[in-house]
Amino acid sequence: MTAIILCNPQMGENIGAAARAMQNFGLNDLRLVNPRDGWPNESAIRMASGAFDSMPTPTIYDTLEDAITDLHYIFATTARTRDMVKSCFTPEEAANESHKKTNQNIGILFGAERTGLLNEEIALAQAIITIPTNPNFSSLNLGQSVLLMAYEWSKHSNQVTPAVEQEQTPATQKDITAFLKRLESDLEEGRFFREENLKPTMVKNIQNIFTRNNLTEQEVRTLQGILSALRGNKTRK
Repeated sequence: MTAIILCNPQMGENIGAAARAMQNFGLNDLRLVNPRDGWPNESAIRMASGAFDSMPTPTIYDTLEDAITDLHYIFATTARTRDMVKSCFTPEEAANESHKKTNQNIGILFGAERTGLLNEEIALAQAIITIPTNPNFSSLNLGQSVLLMAYEWSKHSNQVTPAVEQEQTPATQKDITAFLKRLESDLEEGRFFREENLKPTMVKNIQNIFTRNNLTEQEVRTLQGILSALRGNKTRK
């Protein structure tokens, strides 16, 4: 399953264009995070030209964290260089990579029209997609970006030899988020964040350490066990 996630979309027309592009190339799972003009949106419905009649109703979320809980691997689209260590793919490479991840739920994340994705949002993804464009005019319309990715996804859907079934089940974003929240809480208690103004950046860097690796369910359980053991050692006399 591959989901298209629009984070803080501003214009209904772009939501409709995205839905139309998805239907053109066989994608059905559209997720909207905090759409500016709410939902349902008449402008989106008109622009979709009937696409919404042929796909499940888009799911609406208040936060990006809620929208990705069931996903195993997320690509974040961005045109700007980011100060993060993550795998970086072209649209074609990302489409090919996504089809290799059998039995995993994949998400492709797009940011708001005006700002794109924030660093805090990209930190939740495992990898980045950068579309090669004119460096002097790199901004793409949201609908165009979804169309390009949907086309590449469709083009590769029948070209990739399925990978050997994994012995370990990949962790969902819900599992990873639960671990990260617990880790942050324990670090807070241990006074790891000594400079409060630096905490947001430090939390983002810690997120990147774990989200850029495709953790399995067993690995996350092991990490949770490590935290439990450390907490137990602190309270043991």
